Amino acid sequence: MIETLLLPVSFEFMQRAFLTTLVVAIPMALLSCFLVLRGWSLMGDAISHAVLPGVVLAHIVSLPFAVGAFAAGMFCAVSAGFLAENSRVKQDTILGITFSGMFGLGIVLFANIETNIHLDHVLFGDMLGLSRAEFWQTAILAALVGTVISLKYRDFMLHAFDPQQARALGLRVGLLHYGLLALISLAVVAALKSVGIILAIAFLVAPGAIAFLWSNRLETMLLSAVGLSILSVIGGIYLSFWIDSAPAPTIVLILTVVFFVTVLFKRKK
Repeated sequence: MIETLLLPVSFEFMQRAFLTTLVVAIPMALLSCFLVLRGWSLMGDAISHAVLPGVVLAHIVSLPFAVGAFAAGMFCAVSAGFLAENSRVKQDTILGITFSGMFGLGIVLFANIETNIHLDHVLFGDMLGLSRAEFWQTAILAALVGTVISLKYRDFMLHAFDPQQARALGLRVGLLHYGLLALISLAVVAALKSVGIILAIAFLVAPGAIAFLWSNRLETMLLSAVGLSILSVIGGIYLSFWIDSAPAPTIVLILTVVFFVTVLFKRKK
């Protein structure tokens, strides 16, 4: 019985999938709290979609995918901010147009190049097929994002709740603003190989949204989001092994179910 239960973790590729996704999920859970508090959930969606043309262009000029993805994500975030400040259109509308346009550009570019890269692996990840080098790239980027958030979470908190007060206290609001955008881009790049572009959106939104319903303190919210992400990753990968499904969508499905159950429970309570 115990041997059967431990069967998934007896394979090296499953062990690497568990470890890689946990490494990615923790900093993305921390980020998701600030995105939810700031109302930036669509920003995570936009950057996740916008990295595709950067990945394709990096492949064309023989650069690491991470470089192209990060550049494309930052371009999307900065250009959306510029357009929002210089037009009457609201930011959510501009983000919708910007990320759909860049995603369309990425699909067009991808369709016109010769490559052995499978589009499904870019969109939905390939955590079971990660190489050792890809794992370490993911781990370094994720550690960088997690370290910055851990050191500066109080500054990000004040900036999320009251930017004017943050400015009055001498905090560099512009640096915090673009620093958070850069962290989102780095987190998406880190998740690119494991969960892919599309499913990274769930990791950037769901843990923070659920933790927001559970708690009214930021510290508790951060810890709850991280714990939920860890349990969802372990449960999703483990379940996917037994039902023969892709791990990343299974993890996202668990997060979605937990969100709806939480909403219903809180509403009844």
